[in-house]
Order: sequence, then structure tokens, then C-alpha cells
Amino acid sequence: MNLVGKIIVVTGAGSGIGRELALQLVAKGAIVAGADYNEQALLETQTLLNTDNSDSRHCMTCHVVDISNQEQVNSVIADIIAQHGSVDGIINNAGIIQPFTHVEHLALNQMERIFNVNWWGVVYMTQALLPTLKKSREARIVNVSSMGGYMPFPGQVIYGASKAAVKLMTEGLMVELAETNIGVSIVYPGAVQTNITNNAPDITDEAKQATAEKLAKEKKSPGVTAEEAAKAIIKGIEKNKARILVGSDCKFIDKLYRLMPVKTAYLMSWLMKKFAGVDMTEAVEK
Repeated sequence: MNLVGKIIVVTGAGSGIGRELALQLVAKGAIVAGADYNEQALLETQTLLNTDNSDSRHCMTCHVVDISNQEQVNSVIADIIAQHGSVDGIINNAGIIQPFTHVEHLALNQMERIFNVNWWGVVYMTQALLPTLKKSREARIVNVSSMGGYMPFPGQVIYGASKAAVKLMTEGLMVELAETNIGVSIVYPGAVQTNITNNAPDITDEAKQATAEKLAKEKKSPGVTAEEAAKAIIKGIEKNKARILVGSDCKFIDKLYRLMPVKTAYLMSWLMKKFAGVDMTEAVEK
């Protein structure tokens, strides 16, 4: 996909991978419609584009929306189309994780919130944009899943289930839209150094601080940077790749899980404790 002049909607554009996607897409010549629930974060992303004394609003517009609210999504999509006239792509990047704990200790309202953002948010945004995308000469839907979307991660089971739903829907869209002008990509990020934990509404400040302090003390910084992740995603979009795996860990585990699905799940429990500072025994007790 040639990104020059393309109008791309990016959810979660206020921080992390979403912010980097917005910055790098604009650098490639695209126009970004950034969507996020945090208006201040969106404006910060837009400000970062204003490095050459030009008006950053010409290359990125800001749209405040709770993607788990269908009414808000329909309204914001109408605003985006009104401002830009058309849309050529959507990157469904926004998402939240769950507290690191077993399913039996996770409240139902927490599970619902995870699915409302990670699953229904993708459904609402995609369905609302499909009629417009079909009018583009070359369009693309890019949905960000997770390694947890194709294999289980102890302590993130419900989060993984929401991302697995995104995976299967995206693969279905590949078939449904095969004879149209819309290409479809599924993204599997491995470990990425972002603030997704800080943005997770159901994780206590104490838990966030404890994990941050443990990682800082042990000087562990697993995974690729948000900048590297966005670069890999955009490269995959430009090459019209159906599957975009981000990070060497994701690529390795993808192959390993195909060979030894059960053993790999147990391996991940050990790796999360060793490299991510997550001890599932401690998480359950607390």
C-alpha cells in the first residue's frame, strides 16, 4: 500500500504504539485521523508533528472517542469523514490489559470492560468505516491482536480471549473482502515497551508502581520500543502483508507454539515471571 496522501484512522493515537504510528505515518506522507479517549494525549501527539513550524492539523486531526461506545464511534466516524471527505485505512490499535491474575479472581465487570474495548471497539470502528473504505481505490484494515491472541498467557487469559476474537474476525474479513479493494492485516506484537499497564483501568497504582520499580531495579526492559513496533507495522502495511509479527520473541513463540502448544504455555508462565516481573503466585495472593 502506498501511504502517500492516504487518510488513515489510528485508534489509541495518544500514546505508545498508536502515537508512533501517527508520527511515522505522517512522515510517510499520510494524513492521520487520531482517535483516543484522552484528548490531552492526542494534542501532545499532534504537537510532536509540529517540528518544522508548519500547522500539524494539516497532517493529523484529533478525535476524542470511547471506542467501546457505539454511539460515540458512529459520531466520530461521521466527523472524520466530514473533515477529510474519505478514509483509506483504519489501524485498530487501542486496547487495555487485565490485572495479572487468574480468571477466578477477575470480576465479571472487569472482563466485560476488556471485551468492550478490545473486541467491541474493533467491531464498532471497522463496521462503521467499511462503507467508506469500499469507496477508496486502495484501502486497508489493520487490527492489532497479540501473542495472547493465538496462545494462552497465564494471568492474562481474558485479555487473550479478547485478542483471539480479534484474530478470528480479522482472518474472516480477509476472506470476505478478498474480492474488494480492501486489504486486511492482523498484527501480533510481542513484548513492547509501552505504558499499556499504566493505562489499564483495573490495575491498581500500587501494582503498577511495584512492577515498574522491580523492572528498574533489575534493569530489565523486555521487548521492542514503541517506535520499532510501529515501524514494523507500517512496513507490513506497505508490503500488503496479511500477518505482521512484531519482535523476535513473537516470531519465535509463534513457531514454537505450533510445535508444542501445551509446553509453550507453561514456558510463557516462567518467562513472564523471569523477564516481565510478573509472579502469578504473588498476583493471586494479593
